[in-house]
Amino acid sequence: MYFFRKKDTNRPHNINLKIMHIINATAIIMFIGGIIWKLLQWFVLKK
Repeated sequence: MYFFRKKDTNRPHNINLKIMHIINATAIIMFIGGIIWKLLQWFVLKK
């Protein structure tokens, strides 16, 4: 499986790939934060 492979030392390091992963992680965290905020608005902060 892909997740259990050892790191390939011959593979070149690519800064674009690292930036892409940071942007992707930020987007996922913001999306989950938005869902949590909406749930809080609906169930806790009812007016």
